Amino acid sequence: MEERLIKKLMTSLKCESCGQNYEVYDIDILGHREDLWFMRVSCSVCHTQCLVAAIVREADRSGAAAGPGGVERDEARGEGIGEEDVLAMRQFLKSFDGDFARLFGQGR
Repeated sequence: MEERLIKKLMTSLKCESCGQNYEVYDIDILGHREDLWFMRVSCSVCHTQCLVAAIVREADRSGAAAGPGGVERDEARGEGIGEEDVLAMRQFLKSFDGDFARLFGQGR
């Protein structure tokens, strides 16, 4: 999926602090690996910044349920995120040093 489409999808989200919709220029794509995208978003109104990790897939042409902009819903894929998934992510984040370039194979 193209970065411009990911940014367009992100403009439908609102800042958690002030409720303002994000603009395309508020969104920095840090990288992606397959369907997992990492972004930094900054609110142009209240200047709150956050990191976003999102799984984004193209619409399923077979008729599976899809959310806004063709983002597939968890229930359409079967099981949602489980305790093991959360524990695995927690373990990963304990040792993650923030080097996204290396994580996505673009670094040292």
